[in-house]
Amino acid sequence: MASYQCLTFLTDYGLEDAFVGVCHGIIAQIAPGTRIIDITHLVPPGDIRRGAAVLAQAVPYLPPAVHVAVVDPGVGTARRAVAVAAGGSVFVGPDNGLLSWAIEAAGGASGAVSLTNTALWREAVAPTFHGRDIFAPVAAHLAAGVPLARAGDEIDAASLTALPRPASRAGGGTAAGEVVTVDRFGNAQLSVTGTDAALAGLVPGSTVALAWHGGELTVRFGVTFGDVGPGEVICYTDSAGFVSVAVNGGDAARRLALHPGTRVTLTVTKLFIRWALRFREPRKAIMN
Repeated sequence: MASYQCLTFLTDYGLEDAFVGVCHGIIAQIAPGTRIIDITHLVPPGDIRRGAAVLAQAVPYLPPAVHVAVVDPGVGTARRAVAVAAGGSVFVGPDNGLLSWAIEAAGGASGAVSLTNTALWREAVAPTFHGRDIFAPVAAHLAAGVPLARAGDEIDAASLTALPRPASRAGGGTAAGEVVTVDRFGNAQLSVTGTDAALAGLVPGSTVALAWHGGELTVRFGVTFGDVGPGEVICYTDSAGFVSVAVNGGDAARRLALHPGTRVTLTVTKLFIRWALRFREPRKAIMN
């Protein structure tokens, strides 16, 4: 039986109440030697898409683990509770799309079960707290070495609920997508990857027309916030590899009224070649 040294935890429970703490307690009773990494518990309440994006972007930096995620507005309804093997890890949570982008990022599902083995649940299950009574204990048992097959009935991985991928296109000097997430600094991450943006001609040093429903602005495409003055808007490729919109020292989402789902278009208007060349690798001299 394979066991995991690590269990990760992501929810929309917040930190004001005891919800996270009691889930930690359940896990510690079942798998006391397992390290828990809290990814975040500040996903906006019920925001499955935000939770899915955060989990998917975190997974590449985490060790093989049991990843338990709970953003579950359908708790207590007919939605399935599932555990899915992918990329050497196991993902545990509600089958509402929350796990889908992370499973894809891990290389795709290699097996899945519906959590029907009640022997792995807490004896008393509250209809509104499956995080404590089903997901946390099952995840802890899996981390301790219980085989995935014992967690419940096998299901077809193709039947798992998948969130639609955000719209994105790039080419010919233009990249278009939508805001996927907004972080606590007000930086708005788009669905356009930095790689696709660069292929379309949006590179550091270029000036772009940033257009969205409600406005249009000419901004610099840079590398970091300090490439523009305080209070100025900038577009850049963020640490997760996606194009983001920010304000140096400010809140771009609030200032530009950007929110998840807002459609955004970036069009190159001018390329400062000399500035962009600073970021190219210098050619090595050829010795004869």
